[in-house]
Amino acid sequence: MTSKNQPLSGNELARFSGPNTFMRLPQATRLDGLDVAVVGVPMDIGTSWRSGTRFGPKQVRAESAMIRPFNMGTGAAPFDSLQVADIGDLAINTFSLSDSLSIIEDSYKAILENDVIPMGIGGDHSITLPILRAMADKHGPLALVHVDAHADVNDDMFGEKETHGTVFRRAYEEGLIVPKKTFQIGIRGSGYAATDFTEARGWGFRQYPAETLWHKSLTAIGDEIRDEIGTTKTYVTYDIDSLDPAYAPGTGTPEIGGLTTPQALQLIRALKGLNIVGCDLVEVSPPYDPSGNTALTGANLLYDLLCVLPGVESR
Repeated sequence: MTSKNQPLSGNELARFSGPNTFMRLPQATRLDGLDVAVVGVPMDIGTSWRSGTRFGPKQVRAESAMIRPFNMGTGAAPFDSLQVADIGDLAINTFSLSDSLSIIEDSYKAILENDVIPMGIGGDHSITLPILRAMADKHGPLALVHVDAHADVNDDMFGEKETHGTVFRRAYEEGLIVPKKTFQIGIRGSGYAATDFTEARGWGFRQYPAETLWHKSLTAIGDEIRDEIGTTKTYVTYDIDSLDPAYAPGTGTPEIGGLTTPQALQLIRALKGLNIVGCDLVEVSPPYDPSGNTALTGANLLYDLLCVLPGVESR
């Protein structure tokens, strides 16, 4: 049996040294034989407020050096079941959003020529639209678990149709997702009109505003989402601004009154059993969090997502 990649242990080489890959995993130049490919998308030209998410992949990887391979909370040891490697960053065009979105889509289509689950590190949320285009091209329309402070269903922003705030309207219009199996968790804050939040419900999206989740466990909601999705192939996109800025200040468009980190973990862990074919963690902006806590949280959320992928056993 082929041995599986393991993160470089802190007892072998101090965690403040060594490779800047996710969890200090090996970096791969080939995809054959991999079950999961970690890929960075260092881009912030699709954002409308604070920039800096181009530094997200590097900082998330740096903070991930602290994470160990066994999940104490769930008993999952994902690297015993899955062959995982970091395949580096996509070479986006930092001067052109449209060109970068095309690069992302083409790169993901190439990745998906292999039987691999891509795990993306953003980057602003505009990266998810070309990813969904590539994912749907291979798998057909997907169920979607979208954790975010914002619904991201604007028709346009400054006349542009493809930005971090228009992703899921485009995904709906293009038939990339299954509307009745699309779940938006943590949305909150202010809008230009009520339709900013209600229009997508008319398409079939299920929304869980943050105000309805305060002081509650998200395990039951995760169970409900898992039951509704069933066996449909699923994409999970996790915007770090779904968390309250008290927990994750380093993001481009923060909104108060968000999820807590325990709620974030409860939700992810309740998704165990879904047929997840891809996921991403977006909108970490290190310049707005010198402590590194936002990237540390993002790295741990990615690790927990890794722990609920198909094929990983938990106690």
